[in-house]
Amino acid sequence: MRSLLMLDRERAMSEAGAGGGLKPPAPEAIAQRIEGLEALDALAEPLQKGVRTLVPQESPLKDLLSGTWLGHPLHPPLTDVVVGAWTSALLLDLVGGDRGEQAADRLVAAGILAAVPTAAAGLSDWAELRGGTRRVGTIHASGNVSALVLHALSWTARRRGQRGRGVVLSALGYGVATFSAWLGGHLSFGKGVGVNQTAFEDAPSGWTPVLDEAQLGEDQLIRALANGVGVLLVRKDARISALADRCSHRGCSLHEGQLNDDTVTCPCHGSTFRLDGSVVKGPATAPQPRFDVRASEGKVEIRRAEAT
Repeated sequence: MRSLLMLDRERAMSEAGAGGGLKPPAPEAIAQRIEGLEALDALAEPLQKGVRTLVPQESPLKDLLSGTWLGHPLHPPLTDVVVGAWTSALLLDLVGGDRGEQAADRLVAAGILAAVPTAAAGLSDWAELRGGTRRVGTIHASGNVSALVLHALSWTARRRGQRGRGVVLSALGYGVATFSAWLGGHLSFGKGVGVNQTAFEDAPSGWTPVLDEAQLGEDQLIRALANGVGVLLVRKDARISALADRCSHRGCSLHEGQLNDDTVTCPCHGSTFRLDGSVVKGPATAPQPRFDVRASEGKVEIRRAEAT
């Protein structure tokens, strides 16, 4: 009996591996197909240029829409307002009866109004994407716009007394919004768009040599490694500072950026950090991790920063 079970298990594993490995779950396979749709680039490229023109990279509007002032990306919490309003409206349409009609209509309108700043923040974030993530973001944005249009048509129908038509349009819009929200989740949780890129990097707890002190010149951005963690070293006015080299915004290397007085600017999207790691200018929302640093016996050493 045991040998038969083992044989069945080996056969199943062999069949699964015959196609080059385990197949991804159906939803993941859909996302991967979208990532490979190169035809979307013809639409995405000019649209991105337009968004960058309207929301310049180094502008207060970019920081506002990115959520730099909030310390957290702005787009995700705004989507909760939109989806929450439309979800509540649909529930009232289905089970609220006559008493719930007015509230449902107001919730549809509230979701429409909230969708405008939500879309603006999302487009600002999407303008930074490339390749497969940009293609998924294109479909995500298209779905959001479609859901907005359907709910706007629903609200118009409700105002004209065509309640049944309005409810159907809301239900269709909600279905589209649900699919679009799933794609947004894939971007965030599957591709790491919008998350702190340094969240899982951790420096050694004890003093660790990373560079000969003689290699660290004044006013230079130097990259070193500490147990696999990239470290940005800067000597400014004879004082050494150490930050994570991987930008918290999109993971670009800060040592390839620009040093200005007591700040360093990321070469990819212009996020600017003080040498203590705090954010001066977005689109980054999370501070840059800093490390304790010292010069000892001709070596520059770093360790995990002690809590203050």
